[in-house]
Amino acid sequence: MFHVGGARSALYNWAVAGQSGGKFVLRIEDTDAARNKPEWIDGIVSALASIGISKDDPTFEGPYFQSQNADRHREAAQQLYAQGRAYYCDCAREQVQERTGSQHLGYDGFCRDRGLEYVEGRALRFRTPTQGETVVVDLIRGEPSFPNSAIEDFVIARGDGSPVFLIANVVDDLDEGITLVIRGDEHLSNTPKQQLLWEALGAKPPVWAHLPVIVNEKRQKLSKRRDKVALEDYLAEGYLPEAMTNYLMLLGWGPGDDVELRPYEELEQKFRVEDVNTSPAFFDIKKLTAFNGEYIRALPVGKFIAACEPWLRAPYANWAPEDFDKAAWEAIAPHAQTRLAILSDITANVDFLFLKEPVEDEASWTKAMKGDPAALLVTARAKLETADWTNPESLKAAVLAAGEEHSTKLGKAQAPVRVAVTGRTVGLPLFESLEVLGKDLTLARIDAALAKLAD
Repeated sequence: MFHVGGARSALYNWAVAGQSGGKFVLRIEDTDAARNKPEWIDGIVSALASIGISKDDPTFEGPYFQSQNADRHREAAQQLYAQGRAYYCDCAREQVQERTGSQHLGYDGFCRDRGLEYVEGRALRFRTPTQGETVVVDLIRGEPSFPNSAIEDFVIARGDGSPVFLIANVVDDLDEGITLVIRGDEHLSNTPKQQLLWEALGAKPPVWAHLPVIVNEKRQKLSKRRDKVALEDYLAEGYLPEAMTNYLMLLGWGPGDDVELRPYEELEQKFRVEDVNTSPAFFDIKKLTAFNGEYIRALPVGKFIAACEPWLRAPYANWAPEDFDKAAWEAIAPHAQTRLAILSDITANVDFLFLKEPVEDEASWTKAMKGDPAALLVTARAKLETADWTNPESLKAAVLAAGEEHSTKLGKAQAPVRVAVTGRTVGLPLFESLEVLGKDLTLARIDAALAKLAD
């Protein structure tokens, strides 16, 4: 699944590529066969497309596959060995720990000058300079420096000769002409090693931009083990792609004014990676939901009706397919659109129109049926029977009058009517809902509620 942090990184890269006339490169780092399946790649491409990063756009390049460049990775590793920038090592981890006295200290350089040649089982290590420092040019972090003496001689090829991620990544960047890398700050610690490899291979490193970590409401790093982090999960729940895109663009960056809701095209024009905040970015689901509600309300009604369609059929719908009334749905849709924050909420809001009987929600029933609900319902039924059912204001007046006869304000008077008809204490505007449901069904449901109260 596509992590929302990865989606944010992708959007920032896409924005810079669009601004500069550059290319956005999608590379699938698939050298770990156990973590590589074709359907997962399709999922990444489709998730990117959902937030506007389409492979059909001329700005888009790829997807490239790291596994297809394995020969170049091996060639680069051997080039470094031939130049004396790498050496073979036969040390087991336990031996290193025994020499250093700690499992937390890095490699101690034991094989640096032993002149070992390759035999199966010997890893190839990069010979890190012992003097000076490596300075990372980072558009967000400034120019952090790393003493070379603190960087261990790291492995670039395993004992079977296969190159590791660090050198594969550098070689792929070189071959694909990468000049700017925008990624999460968990990769910052790898960056000096990658820069040393770039320089050892005779190339100028790219410019970097390491994005702040995304945290949850407890200020813990967003984790798939405890948080909802997959972009696909949010879209499947009914968050609009446009709302997700808008919100993700503002996770750690802002355009410098008070306008938050704006189309991606405007956000791209205003985006400057140098202005991304270095502090952790809070993934505020409440704020995302508020964004989504605004985007839902801004949809043309026809598009809103189409967007809700998946949640009006199996497996979400709790009514029989033949009981779905398209005309009733289209009549209630404009009223539903003003109330929804997430599209998936539509199912529970309109099911009263298509079910044979309203849902049984005992908590709602208990809350609404207080005092003498039967007397109020009898009066409301009588007044609704003579009301004008083509006008929701007439229905409202009928319930208001019933409430006045029982010294009850409209808010409390309509509660038992709502639960009798819809099964719930909250929902769409009541009198517009009654109009769409119709006189016969409404009165029949009030009768059923009276029968239940009489038991």
